Amino acid sequence: MKKNILIYGLISGIIVSVLMLCSMNYLSHCEGNVAYDTSMLIGYASMLIAFSLVFVGIRNYRDKYNEGIITFGKAFKVGILIVLIASTMYVLAWLIDFYFFIPDFANKYSAHMLDELKASGASQMEIDKQTKEMANMTEMLKNPFLNAMMTYAEILPVGLIVTLISSLILKRKTVKH
Repeated sequence: MKKNILIYGLISGIIVSVLMLCSMNYLSHCEGNVAYDTSMLIGYASMLIAFSLVFVGIRNYRDKYNEGIITFGKAFKVGILIVLIASTMYVLAWLIDFYFFIPDFANKYSAHMLDELKASGASQMEIDKQTKEMANMTEMLKNPFLNAMMTYAEILPVGLIVTLISSLILKRKTVKH
């Protein structure tokens, strides 16, 4: 079971990390109007692509190592361990990228969000409130522990949903002939 989890977790982690790094590299080198919303959609789509390996990993474990039988609980355990490996790789890749290659990302993102808010015709009170929230977020991202927790909070829910769905689909109490 460990080998199966490790293989699928590492492959999934490489996929989601590489796609995130490519997306962030693109964003950090773009000048002018950057499509942060599009980048976010691409980010979550890449998570779904990477976490499709959760399904494959559970099925592989069930069919090759568990004689075609797996309970929901065992499938969930296999899936969530794959997700934890991939998510940890994603978080580590983000932290390295953030602190060493794009340390000004939070400031650029904050400025972009405030510009959008101003362009939308928001009141000064709304702009002031958002300015304070963005300053707080930028400050929190300076702390590696808080930054890591925020990044886990971004990816783990996606992995949890994929694991739940995969476990429900793949559970099997008897061997089909």
